[in-house]
Amino acid sequence: MTALRDIVVVLDDAAPSETRLTIAIALAQQHNAYLIGLSALELMTPARPVVQPRDPLETDAPPASLFNLGALPRYDYPDADTQVAEKAEQIEAAFRERLRLNGLQGDWRIASGRFSEAVIHQAWHADLIILGQVDPTHPPPAVGRHLVEDVLLTSGRPTLVVPYIGSFKTTGTSVLVAWNNSREAARAVNDAIPLLAKAISVTILAVNRGARESAVEGSSIADLMHHLARHGISAKAEHTVAADISVSDALLSYVADINADLLVAGGFGHSRLRKRILGSITDALLQHLTVPG
Repeated sequence: MTALRDIVVVLDDAAPSETRLTIAIALAQQHNAYLIGLSALELMTPARPVVQPRDPLETDAPPASLFNLGALPRYDYPDADTQVAEKAEQIEAAFRERLRLNGLQGDWRIASGRFSEAVIHQAWHADLIILGQVDPTHPPPAVGRHLVEDVLLTSGRPTLVVPYIGSFKTTGTSVLVAWNNSREAARAVNDAIPLLAKAISVTILAVNRGARESAVEGSSIADLMHHLARHGISAKAEHTVAADISVSDALLSYVADINADLLVAGGFGHSRLRKRILGSITDALLQHLTVPG
C-alpha cells in the first residue's frame, strides 16, 4: 500500500480540532484521499420520543411502528441537546467549506450510540483515523475520555494522535520510527509506509536501556531498512541509551533533536489491563506527545 485512500478525522468545537482538520486536509491532498469528518459532539441526555395522540377508533392491535422496521420515531430534544446539534452543524459547515476550497471529496458523519464504538466502526473502513490527544486541563466528557486508547486497542487500524498544544506546519516530512524488535513496532512501521513514502527524512531509532535489557540487534534494523528500501523509502539507523530516563522521554528528546514532525511507534504491552495492554511507554507517549504520532 503506497497511498491513503480513506481518512477519518474526529472533530469537535475545541480549538485543537482546527489543527486536526488542517493536518487531515494536508494528508488528503497528498494522497488524493477521501476525507470523512466525524462529529465528536454527543447529545447530553436521551431524546424523548414524541407521543402521538391515539385514535379513539384504534383497536388494541400492536402499534404499527413495531412492524415499520425502516422508519425512525420522531424525537423531541431538550434545549441543551439542540445547542449541541447546532454546534455540530456549524462544524459540519466549516468542514464542508474546507473540502470545497481544497478541491477534496469527502463526507460528514455523526456518531450514534456509544461514541467509542461509533468511531471504531468508522475506523474499520478507513486507511487512517486522526484523533486528538486528551487535554488534561480541559478533559472531554466521559464518553470520549478514553477514545484514543479504545481506538488503539480495538480498531486494528492506523491511528494518528495530534497533540492538543501546538501548530504543525508539516506532518510526515521528517519521521522518527521507534524500533524494538516487537510485533507492535513492525505493525506500526508497515501501517505507516504510505506516510514514510512521502517523507524527506526517515530515521529508525533503537533505544537501549543499558544493563536492564539487551540492545536491539543491528541486523534487525538493517533488515528493516532493506524492507523499506524495497518500497522506495530511504531510512537511516540510530541508537541511543536511556539509562537514566524513560524510553518515552528518550524518544521525544530525539524527536526534538532531529526536528521530526511525525513519530511512528507501536502500542507496547501484554497484560489484559488497559494501561498494561498499551504499555507504560505508549501510555507516557500519549500523555506527553509533542508531535503527531
